[in-house]
Amino acid sequence: MRLLHKSVVAIATIAAIQLNAQTISKNGRVISTVTTAVPFLRIIPDARSGSMGDLGIGISPDANGWYHCPAKMAFMEKTGALSFTYTPWLQQIVNDIYLASIYGSYRVDEMQTIGASLRYFSLGTIQFTNIAGQSTGSFRPNEFAVDAGYARKLSETFSGGIMMRFIYSNLATGQQVSGQTIRPGTSAAADVSFHYRNELKISGMDSDLGIGVNFSNIGSKITYTADAQNKDFIPANFGLGTSLNMELDEYNEFMLAIDVNKLMVPTPDSSLEYRQQSVVSSIFSSWSDAAGGFSEELSEFTFAVGAEYWYDKQFAVRAGYFNEHSLKGNRKFLTVGLGLKYNVFGLNFSYLVPTTNQRNPLDNTLRFSLLFDFKDSSQN
Repeated sequence: MRLLHKSVVAIATIAAIQLNAQTISKNGRVISTVTTAVPFLRIIPDARSGSMGDLGIGISPDANGWYHCPAKMAFMEKTGALSFTYTPWLQQIVNDIYLASIYGSYRVDEMQTIGASLRYFSLGTIQFTNIAGQSTGSFRPNEFAVDAGYARKLSETFSGGIMMRFIYSNLATGQQVSGQTIRPGTSAAADVSFHYRNELKISGMDSDLGIGVNFSNIGSKITYTADAQNKDFIPANFGLGTSLNMELDEYNEFMLAIDVNKLMVPTPDSSLEYRQQSVVSSIFSSWSDAAGGFSEELSEFTFAVGAEYWYDKQFAVRAGYFNEHSLKGNRKFLTVGLGLKYNVFGLNFSYLVPTTNQRNPLDNTLRFSLLFDFKDSSQN
């Protein structure tokens, strides 16, 4: 890939972090996209959820469930699980930007589960130049997050969970921006979640209802310079999801699921005063700070709906749809995917199909996850 393209990608990434957000007009309407630093934290890390419209809060737990709703991992049926996912990023522009993730889970007993994960986001190799166009060297920007989680049943049908996170973002170390030297940014955050799961009978069919809520990335701001006043919010998020899985017969299962998400960071304004808010203040004010009032607050919610069909617990077909308001990012896309499972081994694929002219970094991209499940907890 030509250096020019990579430089554009890097500059756009750094500019988004430095500026945080911009407000422009479109056909007389105000576009006010809510953006944050380290946006890779909101990239869905697994192909199963990626094939169902990027949802996952209420669906049955696998190793990747720590990302979507740590609390549901208390209902994990296996003693242990591992997942490895590779996600190409901007594949139609560059070939060396990607997100790689590893999730692991271990069920301590019938009440408790622990887990850990690593997510690594590589932005490839970029070439920096000065104002005269002369090369000032190359650089490989990258970001990662390391997590440790704990989930516990509080009753037979209700659980709580927490995920602690260290975040590292190294985008342009050593470069000068507005007279300040760029350095790596670090932050610490936590996810706090609750989950309800219960078995039901619907028209004589054995069914499973899951409902979860996750408050994710609640943590300190991040900065890339020595200026303590120049800090940016990380993507604190509220997520609510539900799923209903029905065993149609001995061989066939069908699940429907819905997720709703909202960033708990300030809506941008032209004064930039919102950047001075504390993390706690911003979480509360983010529900009522939009200039357009209640209707604009509603537009900041994203919605995802998905379905999953299993045959004989070995072959799965999945599909989903994701919707974001046109004034808040305008991401709208369909997803499809397949799943295969044999003994302890599983393989999931997902593919994203855009439905608008708004470009998505995952347009027409195939991503995949490898999963390993180890014996049923009931066999302990």
